[in-house]
Amino acid sequence: MSKGSERAAAVMEHLSAQRDEMVEMLLALSRLESPTDVVASQAAVQRQLTDALEELGFGVSHRRGHETGGFLFAKARTRVRGRPAQLLIGHCDTVWPLGTTQSMPVVHEDGIVRGPGTFDMKAGLVQGIFALRALRDLGHEPPLTPVWFINSDEETGSPESQRYVALVARHVDRTFVLEPSLGPAGDLKTARKGVGRYVVTVNGKAAHSGLDPTGGASAIQELSHVIQRLHALTDHERGLTVNVGVIHGGTRANVIAAAAEAVVDVRIMTVADGKWIDGIIRGLEATVPGTSISVSGGVEVPPLERTPRNRALWHAAQGAAERLGIPLGEQISGGGSDGNTTSQFTATLDGLGAVGDGAHARHEHVVAARMPERAALVAELLMTPGDEA
Repeated sequence: MSKGSERAAAVMEHLSAQRDEMVEMLLALSRLESPTDVVASQAAVQRQLTDALEELGFGVSHRRGHETGGFLFAKARTRVRGRPAQLLIGHCDTVWPLGTTQSMPVVHEDGIVRGPGTFDMKAGLVQGIFALRALRDLGHEPPLTPVWFINSDEETGSPESQRYVALVARHVDRTFVLEPSLGPAGDLKTARKGVGRYVVTVNGKAAHSGLDPTGGASAIQELSHVIQRLHALTDHERGLTVNVGVIHGGTRANVIAAAAEAVVDVRIMTVADGKWIDGIIRGLEATVPGTSISVSGGVEVPPLERTPRNRALWHAAQGAAERLGIPLGEQISGGGSDGNTTSQFTATLDGLGAVGDGAHARHEHVVAARMPERAALVAELLMTPGDEA
């Protein structure tokens, strides 16, 4: 058995013996409800995370948000000068309103941990903490210095923290995203679609539809043409989707509409497609005489692509899984995460968090038996030499 395999086996054994402790930490974190839009709710969960990270030897700083609960940034109190860094990133906010645990309690039953925020994504944070504990307890020092970033606004697109995510990503050699895995097998997310949001506004001219049917210019008529053109841009083989999800317009049935607008969702697989679709949408021209089009918005979240450096991290994960003796697959995710942002600046691997199901759904849960192996996978990735990933 190679030295790497011996280490992996020892890490797995160590973490398997700590499964109950991992579950207890997950239960404690998840019972601290932390919806994104209730700023004060973030304090308790951030305090518990801070305590856990400080116990591991991290110095933790908390930056307050203007409209959010802010974020935690943690770095080792003692570290080798000049050594490159690797980032562990996740979020402590959830989509669930305060009081959800009354009808959807956080419980551990028959090997399943259920409750709001368990799967997305407090289990991932727990697994990352225990991965570092295992390495410390077994005397293994990662070749790249670990740092942490935990925000409280990811569920709303990281509006305040995104620029700090980008700043940290510029200064690390690689990023491990502790978001939930995909599917019952626990596949990693090696690609994520980027997200664009546009508002297309059409202006026309009002007139009485019965008394003066030729005196107006219908914004709704023009918008109907625009909607057809936008939906025709969808290309499923390319991973490109365009969806007009909301429309507004007009005032009365007997008035030719002077204004109408559409809210458009765009999903892209590549940065190049994002630039292409942006040009198409901004270049829309009116075809109904007397109407005009204006466009606002843009690509808000870039895609996480399967770049060479991201593929190198995936191959490192495959090697780690082989040493641990566990299967590991990969998938594309249609949703975004902070990994979309970090991927623009550094090697990124996503979906390293919990195995379970039900993100944002009433059946949200985590498979407790899989928590040690996921923590072991993170630990092995943290031990990957920099020249191998």
